[in-house]
Amino acid sequence: MDAPIVQRLTGDRLHLSHGPIDVVLRAWGAPEAVQAAAAAAVALFPTILPGLVAELPALRRPMAEAPQVAHPVARRMLAACAPFAPSFITPMAAVAGAVADALLAAMRAAAPLAQAYVNDGGDIAIHVAPGESLAIGLAADPRHLALDGALRVTAGSGIGGVATSGRHGRSFSLGIADAVTVLARDAATADAAATLIANEVDFDSPAVRRMPASDLDPDSDLGDRLVTVDVGTLSDGEIARALDAGLARAEAFRAAGHVLGAALRLGGVVRATGLALLPAP
Repeated sequence: MDAPIVQRLTGDRLHLSHGPIDVVLRAWGAPEAVQAAAAAAVALFPTILPGLVAELPALRRPMAEAPQVAHPVARRMLAACAPFAPSFITPMAAVAGAVADALLAAMRAAAPLAQAYVNDGGDIAIHVAPGESLAIGLAADPRHLALDGALRVTAGSGIGGVATSGRHGRSFSLGIADAVTVLARDAATADAAATLIANEVDFDSPAVRRMPASDLDPDSDLGDRLVTVDVGTLSDGEIARALDAGLARAEAFRAAGHVLGAALRLGGVVRATGLALLPAP
């Protein structure tokens, strides 16, 4: 296993990379507090990937099989997925968010901060102190830099995590959503919920091409389940029906208290619950 990489970026950001984990973080506050928070994140980071690799067999098991883990980040993954266990979900659905949450928790434990974020490949743990706010840009397709919306997070919003899932993301999706962005009290929960909502944005159309996940990655936790590999031109009705299905799942999660809001995007159409998107900056 290669050693982790730590880099300073412009804009007072810190880049941490180790295997598949790729994090950008930033903190605001007194200079000594920011320095202490960064040092805490750097100290914790090298322990995360080895700990998760050791737990992989359990983390790839469905929650219905009650996997057992010991590593603190792995436990965060299980806790985030537990409320959704009646659906098929493995702890891997929350891995990026759980890593972000763990790093942010270490930063906040090290020093008082005005604001901070930990962005693990688009799944973001957020801290905003009273009287502060933080703007988060949204993109329907992370392969491109263009933003299609924004959120402004305040301390009173209760938002501690933002996560996005869909067919353009780093992980496989069972659905056809371009992107589903979820707001929750922590990033791991947002990550798990975004995965399930994106899976639900679906419609059986000849324009949708699917393959078994195991054909694309023999180690995938999805096994032989069909994942979306391409979506052609859909009719307005097909887009509407797919988004209706996903929105119903999002609203059920919101009613149950699992998420605070969600935005679903497909084919240039946006549906949202629990939030109003600002224009892209």
